[in-house]
Amino acid sequence: MPNSMMLARVRPRLLVVLLCAAAAIAAACGGGDDDPFAGGGATGNTGIDPDCVVVDAAVSSEKIDLLTQLAEDFNASGAEVDGTCVGVRVRSKASGAAATALAEGWDDQADGGPAPVLWSPASSAWGEVLNQRLVDSGQSPMAAEDPTPFMLTPLVIAMPQPMAEALGWPDTPVGWSEILTLARDPQGWASVGHPEWGPFRLGKTNPNFSTSGLSALIAQNYAATGGSDELTLEDLSRPEVQQFGADIESAVVHYGDITMTFLDNWFRADQRGTALTYASAVAVEEKSVIDYNRGNPDGVLEPGEEERPPRIPLVAIYPTEGTLYSDNPLYVLDGDWVDADEKAGAELFTEYVSEPENQEKVLEFGFRPGNPEVALGPPIDVANGVDPDQPQTLLDVPDGPVLVALLDAWAQQRKTARVLMVLDVSGSMGELADPGNPDAGSKLDLAVRAVREGLEEFKSDDLVGLRIFTTDLGGSSDATSSDTTSSYEDLSPIERVGDNRERLSSQVSTLIPLNGTPLYEVVGDSHAQMVADYDPAMINAVVVLTDGMNDDGDPADDDSQLASLIEELNRTS
Repeated sequence: MPNSMMLARVRPRLLVVLLCAAAAIAAACGGGDDDPFAGGGATGNTGIDPDCVVVDAAVSSEKIDLLTQLAEDFNASGAEVDGTCVGVRVRSKASGAAATALAEGWDDQADGGPAPVLWSPASSAWGEVLNQRLVDSGQSPMAAEDPTPFMLTPLVIAMPQPMAEALGWPDTPVGWSEILTLARDPQGWASVGHPEWGPFRLGKTNPNFSTSGLSALIAQNYAATGGSDELTLEDLSRPEVQQFGADIESAVVHYGDITMTFLDNWFRADQRGTALTYASAVAVEEKSVIDYNRGNPDGVLEPGEEERPPRIPLVAIYPTEGTLYSDNPLYVLDGDWVDADEKAGAELFTEYVSEPENQEKVLEFGFRPGNPEVALGPPIDVANGVDPDQPQTLLDVPDGPVLVALLDAWAQQRKTARVLMVLDVSGSMGELADPGNPDAGSKLDLAVRAVREGLEEFKSDDLVGLRIFTTDLGGSSDATSSDTTSSYEDLSPIERVGDNRERLSSQVSTLIPLNGTPLYEVVGDSHAQMVADYDPAMINAVVVLTDGMNDDGDPADDDSQLASLIEELNRTS
């Protein structure tokens, strides 16, 4: 659940996160690479001859279109293993979700298809995480130590161009140390002559699910050591390294699940003319800066959607302390479900996509070719806010034990959350989430599952409250009102989740769908409460789990209710 929170500002600002109940588990508790498909499982190509050697591939979705196209070309090329045709079947699966599924035991139904023969997460760091989780549970590693990189994109610190220029960019090098100095300064941007920008506001994504978040966590810990060549467990135990991490986290005002969500919100702020006060910087992949400046912040163009460049472009800062590549490795997994023919077929496909003519295609998607024989070209250029001559310093991906320790440390260092969970228990939530699959349960079943699993993701000191809503609950939520009915009821006030996690989990398990859906009213009231009690030292959020349809019995005022709600959310988000 924390990975679905993005928030807050020095003045009371918070984002209301609306989660559709049918997708609540993936959105609230899952998360993905820096892409819009959190859980994954979507099939890129079909129609493979079952008599062929079928190579199932799970890939992070920023490359699903490209690898689907290459798989179709490969399948038509006549490739064979011992005289039998080979067919590669590509599915989208977020890196963090895939690593977890492979470590815990892949479930074909729950994980969106057969266990992969070929796995391509966004970064080889996920291979290290997978192997360490397997070793910790007494199993053998299944991801090779030196996988073939398919395409590259470095981690950068994205900043609005005027802010970067205020720090001396492009003439003066900027790194995590400069970011931390500015974040610690009580004058904020006034210290460099821009009081109108307020304090320094950092955006980050959850490193358990976001590749950019994981890479940023690695990079900032390297920076904290003062230039260590290799990050060790001993480094992480040093007080100054721990303090560096805690101070970075204290500057965070927006946490996001994935960078695309964050950049999409930033782009909307830009269109309202508030980009410079929404955020100061966020760690993203270089490709995301290109997409943003093209006017496609989430990297996905829907049918009929046109690119619209931002008013204020972003520039990519390549940290002076060094950075990491998201190398999009191609792992031929050493799993007990992989036979010799499938392995051979996967290796043929790996060789195919590494050929120069196929590597040239990755440039069209804003990535750098993994094959060093292929030259860089547009859009990797200054016109798109990036520098083809950077990065100058590359950092090594730490060993598995260090990565796991980093994630454990982040869970304690991250800013404490203050969250009101608002759960729709109206009659429509009793409908099947997937009419074609009765076993999937109702919308409420999925929402309850999301709440229960999400509760486990909070650290004990996070503050969490639970509110249910529907029409005619039977008790007024306003103690001064003579009305005997209410639109919502607080099952738990906002309090330390470590003290009430089990009780909350038990309470939601007994909920049943009831009446109408006063969505706009309840979201507005919940938002107003959180603004009134805003705590600038915490991440403040309202998380709404609903099927998304306002149905309060009076459709005549729906439009005006929605307009008022949007106006208020825009004003305080």
